[in-house]
Amino acid sequence: MNEEIVVHIDPALEDLIPGFLANRRRDVAALRTLVEQQDYAAIRIIGHSMKGSGGGYGFDPITEYGDQIEIAALEGNAHLILSITAQLADYLARVKPVSE
Repeated sequence: MNEEIVVHIDPALEDLIPGFLANRRRDVAALRTLVEQQDYAAIRIIGHSMKGSGGGYGFDPITEYGDQIEIAALEGNAHLILSITAQLADYLARVKPVSE
């Protein structure tokens, strides 16, 4: 399951995509640390932010992961947050943005 995930992006956003994806990779590291700290409020904020921005850049799965993380944070479900974070990390490792 190491296949690339090709995502067609708006050429107008092409210059912004590397920074957006780098920020999501930083979110993965932050989420793991925040789970250790049991800081569910901060986790919820990250999830909410991802939920709001993913689709705008053409990355609908990031929106979905963000939504799931936000809900898991509200429930205080560390195991689920780590599971979703692992899925997000895998997605980020395989995603290949292609300008249309």
